[in-house]
Amino acid sequence: MKLLRPLAVGLILALAACGGGNGGGSGSGAPKAGGTLKVSFWPDNANFSCVDPFQVYWIEHRTIARNFADSLTDQDPETGKIVPWLAEKWEISPDGLAYTFHLRDGVTFSNGKKLDAQAVADNAAGWIATVKATNGAAYGASYIQGLSGATVVDPLTVTFQLSKPNSSFLQATSTTNLAITDPAEFQLTPPERCTGKGVVGSGLFLLDHYTPKVETVLTKRAGYRWGSELSQNRAEARLDKVVFNYVAEDSVRTGNLVSGAIDIAWPRNPFTPQDQKLIEKSGDTIEKRALPGVAYTLFANTTAGRPLSDPQVRKAFYKAIDVKTYASTIFGADYPVVQSVFNSTTPFFTSESAKIAFDPAAAKQLLDAAGWTVGPDGYRVKDGKVLAIDYPSALPIPGGELLQSQAKDAGIKLDLRPLTTAQSATYLTEGAYDLTSTYFTRADPGALQFIINPDVANSKALAQRVASPAETTAIQALFAKAIQTTDGKQTTQAYADLQDYLIDNAITFPLFERLQTAGVSDKVHGFAFTSESFLKLNDTWKE
Repeated sequence: MKLLRPLAVGLILALAACGGGNGGGSGSGAPKAGGTLKVSFWPDNANFSCVDPFQVYWIEHRTIARNFADSLTDQDPETGKIVPWLAEKWEISPDGLAYTFHLRDGVTFSNGKKLDAQAVADNAAGWIATVKATNGAAYGASYIQGLSGATVVDPLTVTFQLSKPNSSFLQATSTTNLAITDPAEFQLTPPERCTGKGVVGSGLFLLDHYTPKVETVLTKRAGYRWGSELSQNRAEARLDKVVFNYVAEDSVRTGNLVSGAIDIAWPRNPFTPQDQKLIEKSGDTIEKRALPGVAYTLFANTTAGRPLSDPQVRKAFYKAIDVKTYASTIFGADYPVVQSVFNSTTPFFTSESAKIAFDPAAAKQLLDAAGWTVGPDGYRVKDGKVLAIDYPSALPIPGGELLQSQAKDAGIKLDLRPLTTAQSATYLTEGAYDLTSTYFTRADPGALQFIINPDVANSKALAQRVASPAETTAIQALFAKAIQTTDGKQTTQAYADLQDYLIDNAITFPLFERLQTAGVSDKVHGFAFTSESFLKLNDTWKE
């Protein structure tokens, strides 16, 4: 077993390909000021039409928020270390219930208002109020577990109070979702703020306008001088403007890049091998980094009577899936192979490669021992029932036919069932499935609890069926050991134990590493990813 500690994660860049750097062209010559950067995203449909940092969960719009709203801290994408940003230093109380931040002097929002301790405390109050107003639907709710409020100590010192220890909170203060904005925005309703109305940050760009399904425009902010130490350029942006538009077809986005109509093509899924060759042939480059957090993972319905309620069947199913062949077939020969329920860029990541290795012989032995015999059509049968696994989805399942073929080799019938819009809203609650899939993007392993811990999960219906009651209790105990402490060694060990437990008991089936790719014009320099694998524009310039 290979353990990746939070301050020793240089390995992740090799596993996830390049994590940012010069980008685009050769980078020769001094950086130039001026110009407009054009970026194409996947469409912001009705579920994603929000640019308010605290509420938004769509990673594309979190990229936009990162460049107009700063956070108290920043996170090094190479080490996972938390470093100063709006806060110059901080202290955590021995009981883990108080986080005191000492703010940088002279910081202002783009409207000229001071960013001081009162503004930060008002943000904390605004976050808590937004969680209540949205009934917990605001994405930032998962980042402030246990936060009860904040107190102004002096004009540049603020203390956050937690009702219980939360070792993930310091990392949360580095994220886009807890970016500090002008607290006046919290006087507006959450839907109003999603449109960008009243949303003002302290970043190197300001939010000029957001037109859903059309474009979002950022413009350079004069006088900016408080970037974090993770940027070479900590002062004003080198670009004058950034225009983000929304293009549905991957081929159109790629065509616009190679023709020079745009500067960065930012796909929702990795480029196809064909598009990758086209981009590289044109002289442009492809930047890649694994998205931190939960990998694209399959979760079972273990309710009694379901085929995957038997842990031996769950183990057999996973051993029948060849994740290495899956990755290379679906995404290309150089695509990284998933190694854990967490992507490789996640702090505390532990490689479980040996345990999730393809082993068709073991899969068949497990099914034999569980009483499933091979029928005349190749599928296994027990008590007159075929071993069929129902995997419904509203969207096409990546590599679905390949999964079916691999499962069939072990005698498992994998049914890929399309869901209507109405069905997709109810199938988890009804328990009408055997497998489902999801993920969570955050550079902290605590993200997983919002999928599988019923006490805090975004979908309690899913979390309550992922494991048996005894297994759920064990999972919750490991999360508590990792999170409710200020002892870093205890957190490291607990997350290692958690990853072992989930694989050993076939509770999670990681299918593929989630990789963020970006096609970058040879005219663009200084491309970089944040720790969340979002686009960071502090050092970016164009020829």
